[in-house]
Amino acid sequence: MHWQTLDTWIVVAGALSAVSCALLGNFLVLRRASMMGDAISHAVLPGLALAFLITDSRDSIAMFVGAGVVGVLTAVMTQWVHRVGRVDPSASMGVVFTGLFALGLILIVRGADHVDLDPGCVLYGAIELTPLDTVFLGGWDVPRAVVILAVVFVINALFVAVFFKELRISSFDPQLSTTVGINATVMHHALMVLVAITAVASFESVGSILVIAMLIVPAASAQLLTDRLGSMVLVSAAIAVASAVLGHAGAMTVPGWFGFEDTSTAGMIAVAAGVMFAVTWVAAPRQGLVGKLLHRVMVRLRVLQEDILGVLYRLEEYRGGEGAGLSIAKLGEVLALRPAFASVAIRGLVKRGEVTRTGHGYGLTRGGREAAARLVRAHRLWESYLVKFLNLPPDHVHGPAERLEHVTDAAMHEALADRTDRPEHDPQGRAIPPSP
Repeated sequence: MHWQTLDTWIVVAGALSAVSCALLGNFLVLRRASMMGDAISHAVLPGLALAFLITDSRDSIAMFVGAGVVGVLTAVMTQWVHRVGRVDPSASMGVVFTGLFALGLILIVRGADHVDLDPGCVLYGAIELTPLDTVFLGGWDVPRAVVILAVVFVINALFVAVFFKELRISSFDPQLSTTVGINATVMHHALMVLVAITAVASFESVGSILVIAMLIVPAASAQLLTDRLGSMVLVSAAIAVASAVLGHAGAMTVPGWFGFEDTSTAGMIAVAAGVMFAVTWVAAPRQGLVGKLLHRVMVRLRVLQEDILGVLYRLEEYRGGEGAGLSIAKLGEVLALRPAFASVAIRGLVKRGEVTRTGHGYGLTRGGREAAARLVRAHRLWESYLVKFLNLPPDHVHGPAERLEHVTDAAMHEALADRTDRPEHDPQGRAIPPSP
């Protein structure tokens, strides 16, 4: 891979486009309107064609105005079809953007001899050619696409920074936004206008396909990594920049592994963003697949260990004294578990000092007995509560209480005791352990 100045400009153009899209994409994702970016990026095509037919020029300002008008029209018509036609929001979006996109294609076909718009360029872009069309700026020959995308990036960044509070409230709760004096409809339409302008600014350089990817993927990845909106915006921007760098580097190197010279940088940027999303989806600490799986395993292990403490506590009650124990095989039989699972849980309890080896297998230590007493107390208080307030038969409350005992903290212990008048025995007549 031979990196040149042209490659740097290509990456800068891709990064500016990707970050501009990602800044707005966060709020599309939060509004559950991710596909609105797809709709607008297709629906602005008639706006581009009409702007050219009216002005007979591909001047950027005319194109932006045409895109902005159609962008607002797309948002308004989508809401109108949804409310008046009473159809699903995604269906109304599909009706509107496919209709406008078809209209744009008709306009291009009808004026094919006069309209200087390349549908392939609109869809796929030509980011590799952006360094060839330059303007003289500050003593430097700067690609025209970089200048345009930089202006769009600054506009989007200022919009997000200045109206961050309004965007946050209107995205999470439009009704509350209206109540506190923030017009959620105006914020929605302003966001749609900027999405349309960003899409048009990116068409010639990166194409609409990359715009759609960057409006959704970086924000979706960032949402898996953080629960704070401010952090989500920053992380999505970082992912967008990384996608541009890795995408262009990948376009230069990866095809060589398969015997090809190179491939589309815009396409590889989208692929890089998709790969990072896949990695995030798998490895994110809290929301990732592995993180969720580990959390479920740890919760299951904790519940299993508490069940073992409960079994050993009830065994001591039944035998009338301390020191009673059970083997791993017997614990697995009582709890309907494989001995291997019971063995893993026991090792954790031994490490915590709550269970120790006895002549009959494993029994409770002093600390384990106290933990088990709290668990059994919660179980029997819940049984008393369910009988007293839900009128459940005493022989029907063991199952629900067994599930609730694992999520009962000290404050809830006291609340349950107060609500049930601090009973000394449960509905089956068994003693309720005293409060520690």
